[in-house]
Amino acid sequence: MTRENSDASAEAMRSRRKRNVKYRARYVPVGAMLVAAAIFAGCGSSNKASADKEAAPRVAVVQVTRQDLSNRLEIASEFLPYQEIDVYAKVSGYIQKLNIDWGTHVQKGQLMAVLEIPELEQQLDVDQAAVKRAEQDVARSQEELNRAQSAYTVAHLTYTRLANVQKARPELVAQEEIDVAQGKDTEASAAVSGAKDALAGSEQALAAAKAGLSRDQAMYSYSQISAPFTGIVTKLDAYTGALLPAGTSSNEGDQPLCRLSQNDLLRLVIPVPERAVPSVHLGENVDVDVSALKKTFSGKIVRTADAIDMATRTMHTEVQVPNPKFELVPGMYASVRIPIESATSALAVPVQAVQSSGNGQGTVLVVDQSNRIEQRTVKLGLQTATEFEVLAGLQENDRIVFGEQSQYKPGELVTPAAVNAAAVE
Repeated sequence: MTRENSDASAEAMRSRRKRNVKYRARYVPVGAMLVAAAIFAGCGSSNKASADKEAAPRVAVVQVTRQDLSNRLEIASEFLPYQEIDVYAKVSGYIQKLNIDWGTHVQKGQLMAVLEIPELEQQLDVDQAAVKRAEQDVARSQEELNRAQSAYTVAHLTYTRLANVQKARPELVAQEEIDVAQGKDTEASAAVSGAKDALAGSEQALAAAKAGLSRDQAMYSYSQISAPFTGIVTKLDAYTGALLPAGTSSNEGDQPLCRLSQNDLLRLVIPVPERAVPSVHLGENVDVDVSALKKTFSGKIVRTADAIDMATRTMHTEVQVPNPKFELVPGMYASVRIPIESATSALAVPVQAVQSSGNGQGTVLVVDQSNRIEQRTVKLGLQTATEFEVLAGLQENDRIVFGEQSQYKPGELVTPAAVNAAAVE
């Protein structure tokens, strides 16, 4: 190769290198700018989404669930004995023997005390003597009647025979004899009647004597004071040697022996408001909460006044509570829960999640799948102390805002946070 050709080749190579450098200088910055713009655009979009997410307010939500709802009326009352009385003596006397004390459990007919009544004992002796005397009078009157009847039989037979002879042979019997026989017959008949009356009087006297004896025996039997029913002696008012007056008068100052209460069966008297009267049914079981024992007992509605007290607009209702173990004591307070309405497997939402309009409708705020607020109108049913029954407008597992609704707007993006409504209450 000649020198001229070598120089020409080197010059051509340098010219190509200059053109490549210019090309890279023109196009490489443009590409870099496009890549950088794309990167910056992506970072701006991500930052905007993150900023929106951070700006969305947190909201407490609960899920719509199915529950068994029950609306109950709760009324406080105090336990009363099924029956309670002051035991009085029927006759006046001194306590000779006392078999009871405070808190003694007694059975019906059990002997509680014996009274000493010497006056009645003496009266019984008098009554028995009167009965014996009356029995003797009856026997004597009976003998007098038998004698009078015998005399009448003889007199009547004599008169009848003489009268028959006179009819057959008038010349054999004088009329005077007939008249005398007839008189004796009449006299004997009158004697029989008198003897019968005397016997009747003696028998009546005997009956009166026996009645007096029976009365005094009954009075004397009252010297033994027995329990009229099974119960507990909740108060003792007299002790051995004390004089108990007869409690047969209306004098409030009469001293009783004791107070007897039947506590194995207690009653609760509750005033049921007028609005709940239609829901009270005889024989229905109710729950009875006793705070002192921290236990719940089962009771039964056994009777109602079947009339509303005009002064209080309530109805007298009684609930019986069995107390076989004597856990309950009269005077304890208890709360009776009477079921008024109920709904089984109903859609339920907390009352704090519903803005009720008062006509069976209300509004709730639903958080949809995209975490945006949606306002819905719902139809409400049964309301309890903590929940509403939803008849229409929601479905099971819907998420609804729990709490104040006025601070949220439909369509607003939120960050839901599940809460336990029962724990919040």
